[in-house]
Amino acid sequence: MPTRILPAGADPDAVRSLVTLLSQLPDAEPQPPVGDSTQLVDTLARLAADSMDELPEVVVVHERIGPVPALELIREVALRFPAVGVILVTTDASPGLFSAAMDSGARGLVALPLSYEELASRVQAVAQWSTGVRRHLGHGADVLGGAGGTVVTVSGAKGGVGATLTAIQLALAAQASGRPTVLVDLDLQTGDIASYLDIQFRRSVVDLAAITDISPRVLADAVFRHDTGLALLLAPAEGERGEEVTERAARQIVSALRSRYEVVVVDCGAQLSAAGAAAVEAADTAVLVTTPDVIAVRAAKRTVRMWDRLQIRKAEETTAVVNRHTRSTEIQPALVQRITGTALARTAVPANFRELQGVVDAGRLHELDGRSSVKQALWALAGELGLVKAAEGTHRGSGRGPVGFRRRKE
Repeated sequence: MPTRILPAGADPDAVRSLVTLLSQLPDAEPQPPVGDSTQLVDTLARLAADSMDELPEVVVVHERIGPVPALELIREVALRFPAVGVILVTTDASPGLFSAAMDSGARGLVALPLSYEELASRVQAVAQWSTGVRRHLGHGADVLGGAGGTVVTVSGAKGGVGATLTAIQLALAAQASGRPTVLVDLDLQTGDIASYLDIQFRRSVVDLAAITDISPRVLADAVFRHDTGLALLLAPAEGERGEEVTERAARQIVSALRSRYEVVVVDCGAQLSAAGAAAVEAADTAVLVTTPDVIAVRAAKRTVRMWDRLQIRKAEETTAVVNRHTRSTEIQPALVQRITGTALARTAVPANFRELQGVVDAGRLHELDGRSSVKQALWALAGELGLVKAAEGTHRGSGRGPVGFRRRKE
């Protein structure tokens, strides 16, 4: 099978020389070159949107490319298209640059002026690596291209309103529908997703906090794979370590997860941290869970006002979900929407703790009976939020979104 090679560089003469040499390599299939970093990423995204199998095995980046510097560009390609091998062509073949290129995610470095033998050797090695990665991932089934996955944050108006329960069930619904999903616990001091799912773990989100370049391998080492297939990135067992996850670290972690999973569900808890604020701001959908009582609804109103003052997210860009709903309560969902000014999910979660108590006490929330009215409501909510893959023969988007819902623009 021919090796597809995509050259990228801003210097027309240098790119022309590169394409000439690539054309002479055995079993090589050079693609039309791209002239800048934006064009390279857009080309890869377009190919990935058609099919992961359409992506080239090798991308050759000339050092003189812009507007994004070569090493930053390599890092972005490695994160978003981890089965594509990148080779850097450069006049600087020093050990320092070689190390920096490898840290950025490059699979090889070729020195200028170009040598046929060196270029052939590097391309062959990187193509073999790319083929092996795709075989391991099932022809790219685990690799996400394009703009990346959907990020949904779940926050509580106050403690105890059911934000963690909601986040877990949304993630389980997305995973069960066939979409690779990761559930992140950013309730850094008091997060307890591990207890709800009865798991023991060593690594947590803190292990990624100090890493400036989160490679796919580093990310995989930090993620716990649950029996359901759901990926978990958990809060630290020692709550005081949560301070190590800064706003910058949270942005980088969410971005890395978005590049690897179709759905990223983030439990932000009820206390606003810098990391949680960064996640809410970056999310495609921000869910705010409240219960239909005066104290919780007042807390929800305070939360959306605070998010607005801090320029994290506007009220109308937040989706309120009413948990423990009954028809007899004085506060109904429409009133919650009116008080908070948020969008409103059509699905309200019924009050039925008896259905939950056994699985919660046993730490087996993933085994909640499918006949449970609570589970049915939460999985319906997942569908309403667009987290569930549409079944064959159905039309995605045939139903209406949440009342007043507006998808956040990146």
